[in-house]
Amino acid sequence: MNAQVARRIVLAGLLILHISGHAFDFGPLLDEFPLTLAPGERLEALGPFYYEQQSESQQTRAVPPLFSKTEDPELEYAEFDFLYPLLTYDRFGDQYRLQIMQLLSFAGGATQTETNRDRFTLFPVIFLQKSSDTNENYRAVLPFYGHLKRRFSRDEIFFVAFPLYLDSWKKDVYTRNYLFPFFHVREGDNLSGWQFWPVLGHQSKSVTYTTNGFGDAVLIGGHDRWFAAWPLYYNQHNELETTNAMHAHGLLPAYAILRSARRDSTTVLWPFFTKIHDRGKKYREWQGPWPFVAFARGEGKQLNRVLPFYSHGKTATHENRSYGWVLWRENILRLPSVERRRERVLFFLYSNIAEKNKETGATRKRMDLWPLFTTRQDFNGNRRLQVFAPLEPLLANNKSIERNYSPLWSAWRSEHNPQTGASSQSLLWNLYRRDVTPDSRKTSLLFGLYRYVKDAGGKQVRLFHIPLSGARGGKAQGERPALEKGNER
Repeated sequence: MNAQVARRIVLAGLLILHISGHAFDFGPLLDEFPLTLAPGERLEALGPFYYEQQSESQQTRAVPPLFSKTEDPELEYAEFDFLYPLLTYDRFGDQYRLQIMQLLSFAGGATQTETNRDRFTLFPVIFLQKSSDTNENYRAVLPFYGHLKRRFSRDEIFFVAFPLYLDSWKKDVYTRNYLFPFFHVREGDNLSGWQFWPVLGHQSKSVTYTTNGFGDAVLIGGHDRWFAAWPLYYNQHNELETTNAMHAHGLLPAYAILRSARRDSTTVLWPFFTKIHDRGKKYREWQGPWPFVAFARGEGKQLNRVLPFYSHGKTATHENRSYGWVLWRENILRLPSVERRRERVLFFLYSNIAEKNKETGATRKRMDLWPLFTTRQDFNGNRRLQVFAPLEPLLANNKSIERNYSPLWSAWRSEHNPQTGASSQSLLWNLYRRDVTPDSRKTSLLFGLYRYVKDAGGKQVRLFHIPLSGARGGKAQGERPALEKGNER
């Protein structure tokens, strides 16, 4: 009998005992306990290789790193991962999406305007969609033939023998491409243009009007744009016949000029010398060479930057500071309702984020030291610490990573719920585990060979599963059948 078969037999036997209503403290072989940060129960077996969790109407079952499944019948959603990111499946109501390596995907379900829609993608070769509204049907097989709708930031796309011929529509603008992306002609509402990229191109648009949400007419400025030997020469007139008409002209790297009612910019020997006067935001800035050296003064912006040594910039809503470029960085966002501050060392090596709700005074925090630990606190004050964390700092707030991989290397877990007063600690997948509430305390060690329980029923100590002291009249924490909602199923 090989090790894999033996493990399955042991797991099956333990789960049968669990379903029968027995509670266990045999961590890391088998352990069940109440959740600390939310109402519910959790069962863990065979160290990090199996767990199931019930929290209110949401249930999760997982065999890390092979697969995990989370579902909530009340919210009508389900998430399934198999060897993430190899295969993922998500469903919310009638909407579903199946992806294989983020390249092959199936999606569909009812929408607000259709009773059903099914989509298949083998990126970047095959794109298919079938809908109850036949006007939404499309199919494309790259590079031979295709007709797409609402893909790649375009309302419609049609191609034959791509890149030889391609049409696209975006709002009122129609573009016909030959030998994409080198030659195209374009037309739209008072708009026309052509280009032979990167040799020469021209596009112009006269003033048009649209209506806002109140039914008032709104003027849309026109433009006239030329380029040659892109990006070396350009001459553009933008926002024509508006109060902020702009003229931008450049022959790079010799010079580049922008003139408008709100902003002037002059560059000589780009990117070495640039002067900016922003009358709209009320500041002046000098750059050279960009982006390494820059200074700004004014009501709307303060900046001192000499990279890679030092940088400090401040506007009405943002403040950024760095020493040694990537050695230490701080970013601050200040809005009327929230303030967010992030401090980093060497990008993801160390990160500390604090977000404060100014209206309630509540603070959300997250700290990562790659790959040693990650710790976070939500707006309710719930705290969680995990040691180790090789992926979590790089892919923050990724639920699939937390479900499928975090259990494998989280050698130490600590949680605290200030609202209920509950806390828990776990070492080496419950080889040592401690759960505390205002009314009870439980500690187990070495597959439950040592166990201490104190609650309303009294106090008891067990060694090698033999009671040594204490008499208890009621069931202690952990002696009730866990995951009762799951057992009802």
